[in-house]
Amino acid sequence: MRALAISLTVALVVTSGSPRAQQTAKPTFKTDVNLVVVDVVVRDKSGAVVKGLTANDFEIREDNKPQQIVSFDVEEITTAPPTAPVPQVLAVGKQPVEGRPDKTAPAADAAPLQREDLAGRRLIVLLFDLSSLQPEDLQRAGRAAEDYVDKQMSPADLVAVATIDTTLNIMGDFTGEREQVKAALAKFSAVSATGFDTPAAETAATDETADATGTAVSADTSEYDLFNNDARLRAIRTLAEQLAPIEQKKSILYFSGGMTKSGSDNQVELRAATSAAVRANVALYPVDTRGLQAVVPGGDASRASARGVSAFSGQGVNQQFSQLFASQDTLQTLAADTGGKAFTDTNDFGLAFTQVQRDTSSYYLIGYSSTNASKDGRFRRISVRVKRNDLRVEARGGYYADRDFAHTNRQDRERQLEEQISAPVSETDLPVVVSSGWFRLAADRYYVPLSVAVSGAPLQAAPAKGTLDVLGLIRDEQGRPVGRMRETLDIAGDAAGGRSRQVLYQSGLTLPPGRFSVKVVVRENAGGAMGSFESGVFVPDLKQAPVKVSSVTLSTMVRPVAARRRSDSPLVREGVELVPSLSHVVDRDGKMYLYYEVYDPSAASGKPSLKTSLSFYRGTVKVFETPLVERSEIDAADRHAALFQFEVPASQFQPGLYTCQVNIIDDVAGTFTFPRLAIYVRSAELAATPQKSQP
Repeated sequence: MRALAISLTVALVVTSGSPRAQQTAKPTFKTDVNLVVVDVVVRDKSGAVVKGLTANDFEIREDNKPQQIVSFDVEEITTAPPTAPVPQVLAVGKQPVEGRPDKTAPAADAAPLQREDLAGRRLIVLLFDLSSLQPEDLQRAGRAAEDYVDKQMSPADLVAVATIDTTLNIMGDFTGEREQVKAALAKFSAVSATGFDTPAAETAATDETADATGTAVSADTSEYDLFNNDARLRAIRTLAEQLAPIEQKKSILYFSGGMTKSGSDNQVELRAATSAAVRANVALYPVDTRGLQAVVPGGDASRASARGVSAFSGQGVNQQFSQLFASQDTLQTLAADTGGKAFTDTNDFGLAFTQVQRDTSSYYLIGYSSTNASKDGRFRRISVRVKRNDLRVEARGGYYADRDFAHTNRQDRERQLEEQISAPVSETDLPVVVSSGWFRLAADRYYVPLSVAVSGAPLQAAPAKGTLDVLGLIRDEQGRPVGRMRETLDIAGDAAGGRSRQVLYQSGLTLPPGRFSVKVVVRENAGGAMGSFESGVFVPDLKQAPVKVSSVTLSTMVRPVAARRRSDSPLVREGVELVPSLSHVVDRDGKMYLYYEVYDPSAASGKPSLKTSLSFYRGTVKVFETPLVERSEIDAADRHAALFQFEVPASQFQPGLYTCQVNIIDDVAGTFTFPRLAIYVRSAELAATPQKSQP
């Protein structure tokens, strides 16, 4: 179902014999009609689709309030091939997946679509997520799509083909010609897969893709998306928005190699993608292309043997099952919330195509004008029933209303920020990224720095001098607020009059060990564009750790700090502050700074003995290692911590994706740890103007 706001403008022209009267301004009256369209499938007790019902057979309620049905249509897919030409719906080529989804480029010569243009047609999009597929998985999915085209595709089926890597690529618009669909499928092959979800194998694939296309990770929000799921969720949202003008039910077969949450994902993006699909009447049918998987104790031959006792205690197998279920959980959520079905742990992908054809063979489109005209962004629950007790209704459970920002005063704007903090589906017009870390202050207290980055691209149209409102809330596992930040930032253009590539705001708070959640809302106060980021924050208890080490901070720039500014942040020392890199993308002509702390090292004769170095890997090959640093002193006596900071020129590395391993050895205790983080080195010619940060 979708909520479609239709604005009707009526102009009255007052005529008179005098020229002065004829120059009188034309009064304009505006009214908004909130039209909601719901697709409904009715089945009898045997599961067969019931046909021949009329509008009088249905009752529909929104938030338990009766609604009047204003439109009623029957959609029935026939086996006879339609004779009407297929209109152009999608713009073939690359589509942006950031910023406002309603600004995606439509087809160049596309005319406004009418329901009759696609009457009797079944609309199916084959969406291949190259960023999560391994080559063998993509090959399996491609063969399944070709088998569907050859054996299952009916004359009434209209099929489009699209892919996701760092952008949404429309390979082919809707067509009923089998050869055209196969030609679109042939535009990519198994080597197009990049498999970002597998860190050990992703480096070579990323570099090969960049070399083949002549492109690399962009300097804007896509560099943050390299290690999380936000890009693919925004691509699904963008595709749903492009399909929104079509009233009929649409189906997206989403071929994916799993969608594991990386910890840096924006949970708001998942809800925004789901909401956009629901409003556009799009059902998602995710297909896990890894097929039926057997969990081998200790891992298969693609990984090293398990160490320790986990392989014998069952802990290792439980962890393997948890990882498998986690990679499928988001796929199940996308299907359940959009009215589709997820296909996991099966090697027969043809079942997905059969399910799509079954779900869209016959259904009713019911439209009503919502009696609730408030644009509060809240969830509206819809219930549809038939006036016969022997029939069963299948319909989505509701939708999220629009939210209006126009003509708000200061109190309204503050309340809007507060509503966004608690809203289940928040705005994502401004790309926002939040990163955190942890540094021990005492046995039960940790300093957690929070860095908020806002892309400068959507701010280009703002006035020369503007402001950003930032509101953040940190909650514990019980949902209780434990921290808050509120700031208004002044943003200004550079010397050339343009905007900085991004705005960076840093804050922090003190927390005990535990699991927390942080949500940050940012609003640009000229046009009211808003963005949100929500994620988990984990503060470990280091009491039982063999080597007590803080989070590892990667920075690409340092800046002086005003003498009057006092901070508990360990990143501020001797008048200089390390600015964390949220994207982990480093320009090749720059430097990377890595900072971490080691607490309570074991001591012999009153002195500790710590050894540490950095190792950089491309895939499984070590390409660079820093000299070994030995430390026999405590730098911060109040926290009993040894402080380490490395400065590494990025010119030592070729462009591509690397794994940085931090080697830390406590020589006295004979213990060690090896934290890792991913780093992308970007060629100098692709680097944009330097970022500007806000204190």
